[in-house]
Amino acid sequence: MEMGVASGVSRSLRVGNGAGFWGDNLDAPYLLAREGRLDVLTLEYLAELTMAILAHLRSKDPSTGYINDFPELIARMGLLLRDQDRLSIVTNAGGLNPPSCAARCSGVLKGSGLDRTLIGVVTGDDVLDRIPGWLAEGVDLAHLETGEPMGVDLAGRLVAANAYLGAHAIAVGIRQGARLVVTGRVADASLTLGPAAAYFGWGWEDWPRLAGASTAGHLIECGAQATGGLWTDWTEVPDFPRIGYPIAEIEADGSFAITKAGDSGGRVNLATVAEQLLYEIDDPSRYRTPDVDVDFTGLSIQEKGTDRVVVSGARGTKPSDRLKLVGVYRNGWTASGMLAVVGRDAEARARAAGQIVLERVRRAGFALAETMIECLGAGDVARGVIVPASPPFEVVLRVTVRDPERAAVDRFCRELAPLVTSGPPGIVGYTAARPSPRPAFGYWPALVPRDLVEPGARVEIRTAAEWAASHPD
Repeated sequence: MEMGVASGVSRSLRVGNGAGFWGDNLDAPYLLAREGRLDVLTLEYLAELTMAILAHLRSKDPSTGYINDFPELIARMGLLLRDQDRLSIVTNAGGLNPPSCAARCSGVLKGSGLDRTLIGVVTGDDVLDRIPGWLAEGVDLAHLETGEPMGVDLAGRLVAANAYLGAHAIAVGIRQGARLVVTGRVADASLTLGPAAAYFGWGWEDWPRLAGASTAGHLIECGAQATGGLWTDWTEVPDFPRIGYPIAEIEADGSFAITKAGDSGGRVNLATVAEQLLYEIDDPSRYRTPDVDVDFTGLSIQEKGTDRVVVSGARGTKPSDRLKLVGVYRNGWTASGMLAVVGRDAEARARAAGQIVLERVRRAGFALAETMIECLGAGDVARGVIVPASPPFEVVLRVTVRDPERAAVDRFCRELAPLVTSGPPGIVGYTAARPSPRPAFGYWPALVPRDLVEPGARVEIRTAAEWAASHPD
């Protein structure tokens, strides 16, 4: 994509997002790029749980730790990238290993005749090796929710620690001609802000424009949630199986319109956009990103025709001098097991069955560190919020445990099936496989001084052929 400067750009920038998490619709990115007349396709994969999964994968094979579905998508996108020479892709699919992800993609691009395609790799978010030194220097990495200080023992169990970077390096990569920019942990909205800042030539203290594009990024980052997914009035969403994914048409002043490809399903209106605007935020007057603190309270949100909502009036201020840090640490072993319980007093029998399992584990000599018994269908999904009007006739019993010792969790896994003949009546669904212990991971959110992280953030630009040569299989 040829970059312009603010005074020389005469058209909007079309940015579409085709993934809101790892596991999102497999066809959405391809269909959105094919039908959306995009300048930029963004793909957002990294939830906190995803980082834990990637850390587990990397612990088994250091060459992994990225979204392993992404190279397969690039293989499918090869012809589109060749035929749509304006199209660029910006994604955090690099996870914990952006260079290896880029190398895998480069091999695919070479096979499509795109070996000269420039790929930018953003690094600097991975600070795992720096945590011990920071603690020794007295850097405060207290848990954001509990205030508990990070101790040396927990630091020694960390398998990942990543700071949320902003849009700067992404913008540099786009300005230098990268058609694919692969990042690790960056703020979700920065995937959109980076290309917009590059395209329009915005300065990094142009707070209203940065705030506008960051708002656009926030609105499209969760994929189909802006086009009718999870919408309260879901029965009014046309053609759910073919729901379209969102497109932001960003203007030089930072205002934008949210829309979708014309022949796709879904709905874009004031309600779908407003619901997504308020999704996963704290203070609407200060939505914090690494690039800008955004004030949503003065936004104008107007429907301008079918499936088109125009948003303007975002305000912004200088961001915090700290960046969010997410740590993932080993926390023993865990397992969950489920059984259906049917008949009168199903809830009481299910809860009794769960207690029987835990007592049998205790009698076998294991004191499990954490346990949880749930009756799905009896109000436990939204415990204390929804109370069934009458006792349920059937429920699903789910028992989850965690313990530092694998042997304790393994014994729990062996105690579920015996309930079929040695527990209360009405237990069904016992033909499922016995659960197995799996590694448990803990989540440690903290704040870290920005000046400790940002000097290490950079983007490296190479051709697909060069990335492939640097990381041979």
